[in-house]
Amino acid sequence: MGIAVAAVIVPLGLLFFASGLVVNFIQALCFVLIRPFSKNTYRKINRSVAELLWLELVWIVDWWAGVKIRLFTDKHTFDLMGKEHALVVSNHKSDIDWLVGWVLAQRSGCLGSALAVMKKSSKVLPVIGWSMWFSEYLFLERSWAKDEGPLKSGLKRLKDFPRPFWLALFVEGTRFTQAKLLAAQEYAASAGLPVPKNVLIPRTKGFVAAVSNMRSFVPAVYDVTVAIPKSSPQPTMLRLFKGQSSVVHVNLKRYSMKDLPETDDDVAQWCRDLFIAKDALLDKHLAEDTFSGQELQDIGRPIKSLVVVTSWACLLIFGALKLLQWSSLLSSWKGIAMSASGLALVTFLMNVLIRFSQSERSTPAKVVPAKAKTSGGTPETGQVNQH
Repeated sequence: MGIAVAAVIVPLGLLFFASGLVVNFIQALCFVLIRPFSKNTYRKINRSVAELLWLELVWIVDWWAGVKIRLFTDKHTFDLMGKEHALVVSNHKSDIDWLVGWVLAQRSGCLGSALAVMKKSSKVLPVIGWSMWFSEYLFLERSWAKDEGPLKSGLKRLKDFPRPFWLALFVEGTRFTQAKLLAAQEYAASAGLPVPKNVLIPRTKGFVAAVSNMRSFVPAVYDVTVAIPKSSPQPTMLRLFKGQSSVVHVNLKRYSMKDLPETDDDVAQWCRDLFIAKDALLDKHLAEDTFSGQELQDIGRPIKSLVVVTSWACLLIFGALKLLQWSSLLSSWKGIAMSASGLALVTFLMNVLIRFSQSERSTPAKVVPAKAKTSGGTPETGQVNQH
């Protein structure tokens, strides 16, 4: 990290981690003192508290970097966003697609109840991972033998969630890279499946479990397709922190849960067909540089995140000045060394956050050999294993 970049990222990191520790402390208190007596009261409070942290990242997208997110969907779906529970199925196209989801959730009024199925290591990330754990994100080890029970129990726990929530599920199982696409293409060709060009082969077991366990209380599946126009650079966390803008196109299509097939095998095939259609849609976007056939909705740029970040900055600057006045921290070599160590720690943690978000550093894909044909004469769909 260069000096110029560090001069920008370190202050943002100080703001994020200092405010985040305050948020984590409040979440922990509520978890210990309120949740044992009323889970729904805890959830309502945590929703507002978590937003105080997550809005800082929304601010980076909206106000610091000025990323332009263009949402293509029909008016009926747009009006329902944030007013109903939804299972959100998305391709994992960019380093920040999860953050794009947060921006859309914030516009819909359900940022604090935006959830996701994530890999287990995410919950140890300082501040952000801890806040996700308190907010009931579902963390998996990417081994179905270990994950099946926790996933199903975690899904069932959402039945009495007191506010409309979005549960994001990246069924490809890992972030998209060219190396993983080549592995998926190799597997598809060997198994007699349609060869993808823009997506990976979906891992359907988690999706089937989500549908079977949530069908009774989640009315909709949101099919989200993320694409980056040819004229825009790929958005990354590092670019965001450096204040560099990008454009992101999002196509959203709503499916009624009651219209999905009934059997697990048919639901799995529905998911595979969805990604075949998604692959074709991305091909069309590549040719036209837009999602034609869908209405472009105005999602605006609310000032709420700007107000939250400004408030946090004023509060922390005031607290820092009072601390320096009380402790005379910079008046001794020991105090200076402690301050320098603190800045070094923040720099290290910001590097961890940036590296963790990078697609090329996500778990590499390995192709599971294709199984023999089933009795129906079609090859069984294997899984692209990211362990």
